[in-house]
Order: sequence, then C-alpha cells, then structure tokens
Amino acid sequence: MQKITPSLWFDNNAEEAMNYYVSVFKNSRIISIERYPDESLDEHFKGMSGKVITGVFELDGLQFVCLDGGPIFKMNEAVSFTVDCADQAEVDYFWERLSAVPESEQCGWCKDKFGVSWQIIPKRLGELLSDPDKEKANRAMQAMMKMHKIDVAALESAFEGKQ
Repeated sequence: MQKITPSLWFDNNAEEAMNYYVSVFKNSRIISIERYPDESLDEHFKGMSGKVITGVFELDGLQFVCLDGGPIFKMNEAVSFTVDCADQAEVDYFWERLSAVPESEQCGWCKDKFGVSWQIIPKRLGELLSDPDKEKANRAMQAMMKMHKIDVAALESAFEGKQ
C-alpha cells in the first residue's frame, strides 16, 4: 500500500484532468469518483453539485487524489512531478502531451493545461551529470541549463566538447 498520496486541487475540472492524465500515461486508470452532494445541504457546496469532491486515479502505479475545490488555491512550480524517461522518444512523447505553457519551460520542466508542473527527465541526463569527469559533466550541465525540453543528443555533444 502506498503511504503517501499526492493530492491535486483543481478549480472545477478535476474529472477532465483525471481523464487526460490516464490517457497520457500507460498502465493508468480512474479508480473512483465521489461527487459533491446537492448544494442545498451545505453552504460550502454552493455551485459544486455534481463536481468531484474526491477523485482517485492511478498513473503507472502511483495513486493520486484530486478534487474540485474552486478558485481559492492555484497550482504552482513549488510542486512538480518527475517523469523518468528511458530515451529521447519518451521525452518527446511526454513533452508533446504535457507542455502547454511555453513560458514555464526550462531545463526539462513544463506545465500542463491544468497548471501542474512536470519534470520530463531522460535517464541519460543523470548519467552525464554524475560522470566522474567533472569537466564533461559541467559541460552537460551548462547545455541543459539553456534547454527547454531536454535534448539528449545535444547533451551528449556538449559532454564530449563538440559544441
């Protein structure tokens, strides 16, 4: 059993977000959706009848909880989710689907249409940055710092001193 579960607060589109995320990540599913009751039962439910009070979904084995909570709180870059990618093809796949706010792109970070921040990171990046040859690792780091989406070939070229 998962001990810690990320919880996402959406204004009023939690169900749309859940459906979107399970379409992006393989081996994913919506587990349950509980809806707000009739708004006449409590003043806090005003305008929320039928919206998601608790949604549980799973993305490639990791459970999330979400809710429609209204506009009080907004997503920001202080919390992000890292997607570990095997190669450039996976980076491209996730970047194409999750990056929706170009001005938020930097060093492999992007923001989706719901305001959630993601780090789309290829395995190769960690290998290059942790190389014992610090000069090579530093060149890869400098190249990465100039990127939006991570480009593995460009990182390797910088690592080898070919840029």
